[in-house]
Amino acid sequence: MSDDKQLKRERIAKRIAKEFKDNSLVNLGIGLPTLVANFLPADKTIFLHSENGFTGLGPAEPGKEDMAVVNAGGAPVGIVPGGAFFDSAMSFSIIRGGHLDATVLGALEVDEEGNLANYKIPGKMVPGMGGAMDLVAGAKEVIVAMEHVNKNGAHKILKRCALPLTGKKVVSLIVTDMAVIRVTGKGLVLEEIAEDTTLDAVHAATGAELIVPENVGKF
Repeated sequence: MSDDKQLKRERIAKRIAKEFKDNSLVNLGIGLPTLVANFLPADKTIFLHSENGFTGLGPAEPGKEDMAVVNAGGAPVGIVPGGAFFDSAMSFSIIRGGHLDATVLGALEVDEEGNLANYKIPGKMVPGMGGAMDLVAGAKEVIVAMEHVNKNGAHKILKRCALPLTGKKVVSLIVTDMAVIRVTGKGLVLEEIAEDTTLDAVHAATGAELIVPENVGKF
């Protein structure tokens, strides 16, 4: 991975980490969302949940990784004081019972209604959506973490998703390397743009209408 790509991913993760409220229970999806764990604010208590049976995920101690204690992506993690281990039934009861304050997931496409497509490209072999369907239905807030366009430069934020949906009208916030966009009943509201981009560049990279307030922040 190039340094530029890694910096973009870290920018997204840092911005998302600022969204969580104190004493939140948050699930991070595999891939880019797991980076958010590296930037959690020190002045807040945020417990991370993993659907494979943990709350209180933290960094693994270098040299003492335990491959029986891994996150949903299979990477070794540690457990902070107050964390807990449980079986899959309890883990999905936490998700389906509405106890997660937020989940952060990657996306292939997101649209103006907050529809999310993040698990399948027709014609390509994929392992399935995993716990994503439960997460988008059960979490109080669904935050999408993704690059603004795909590797071919095509739009990922669209008027309507074309790929099979993971969930309908579930996304509340989209954070990309270029912008922070809130999904509202009136449409997509552009709240912030990255320091190294412009409004025109964000419009050009977005395949949906954006509502642009008078004051747009920077991140």
